[in-house]
Amino acid sequence: MPNIKTAISIEKPIFDQVNDLAQNLNISRSRLFVLAAQEFIRRHKNLELLKAINEAYDDLQESETKIIEKMQPRHLKMVKNQW
Repeated sequence: MPNIKTAISIEKPIFDQVNDLAQNLNISRSRLFVLAAQEFIRRHKNLELLKAINEAYDDLQESETKIIEKMQPRHLKMVKNQW
């Protein structure tokens, strides 16, 4: 995959931290930014997946609640004379 160069503007304190971390990890600043972007994208996708899962379960819970509400009168009729 071809690489694309880009320019970004960041505050000096963050730049210094990036520089220090890249040196400590023995990787280039570019590599550090790539790793950071990949991690950010992964987290965002995970959050989107979690949101979709929660929405799916919310629908399920609503459906189950509606089913139970529909069953209650029938159940009452079935057991009413048994007690």
